[in-house]
Amino acid sequence: MGDERRDPTVGELSEGSVLRSILERLGESNALVGPGDDAAVIAAADGRVVATVDTLVHGPDFRLAWSSAYDLGYKAAAVNLADVAAMGATPTALLVALAMPEATRLSFVTGLADGLRAACRDLAPGCRVEGGDLTVSDTLTVAVTALGALAGRAPVLRSGARPGDVVAVAGRLGRAARGLRVLFERFTDAAGHPVPVDESALTPAERDDLGAQLRPSPPVWLGPEAADGGATAMMDVSDGLVLDASRMAVASGVSIAIESALLGEDVASALAGGEDHALLATFPAGRQLPEGFRRVGVVQAGGRDHVLVDGRPYEGRGGWDPYQDWDAGTG
Repeated sequence: MGDERRDPTVGELSEGSVLRSILERLGESNALVGPGDDAAVIAAADGRVVATVDTLVHGPDFRLAWSSAYDLGYKAAAVNLADVAAMGATPTALLVALAMPEATRLSFVTGLADGLRAACRDLAPGCRVEGGDLTVSDTLTVAVTALGALAGRAPVLRSGARPGDVVAVAGRLGRAARGLRVLFERFTDAAGHPVPVDESALTPAERDDLGAQLRPSPPVWLGPEAADGGATAMMDVSDGLVLDASRMAVASGVSIAIESALLGEDVASALAGGEDHALLATFPAGRQLPEGFRRVGVVQAGGRDHVLVDGRPYEGRGGWDPYQDWDAGTG
């Protein structure tokens, strides 16, 4: 009983009390007007703001049996920071909306705030949580809007790939998919419900893969470097290399030819696994790739097939689709 008094549920507190607990964990604001007013005021030095939003919902996007509050906060920030970077921009601010069941413990909320702050510190120094919203819901939901600055650059779109361009990737592919496979194969009960992860039962490689799934670390800083290095197209690999490369190919009116020998040992996971949040970019032929990027293929003139692997059409969907792939489970 004593521990519960020290760690009340959000339903036992006022919105103001929960908000104050969150703000205490986030550190000082970088905004012209930070948290506390009806809206934040964020500087936009060249008059343009890159904006993106991503929502994590308990069930299709995470399972509480597997994700700590800290991991969830870190991931919620990371997936949005990667989208800003994929435009060639530097993240400047996050706005976070939390919808929580009344039984959610305050310690969970502050742990999530710690994860948000750590992701900004690690992946996009200078970026801060500058506002958001709190509400009650039967389903825990974390919605993050990320803002970024182009600093005079043109945005790098997914529609700019040209025949002859080199296709390159920054970040490791396939780890998050392997981590998810470990969770479903090793940490569910007989009925298929998630059970807590026992890290002592994992090999170092499995722990690495699990970390890539639960707490991704995309190379956010390489987005602006790719833009400065002449990237003609770029996007975040969130749903699998083949699926996201096909989106780039369609937007650009080209075909993308991937060489499997350049993807590492686990080709299947690299091609079809999602949630790595690597950066997929194209660069003019003969241009030195920015450090951190590695060649994985070439852009070809548009044809019947949007993505080729070793010269052949890739068979299968090759990525994650929440409308088709969610198993309707929670936990």
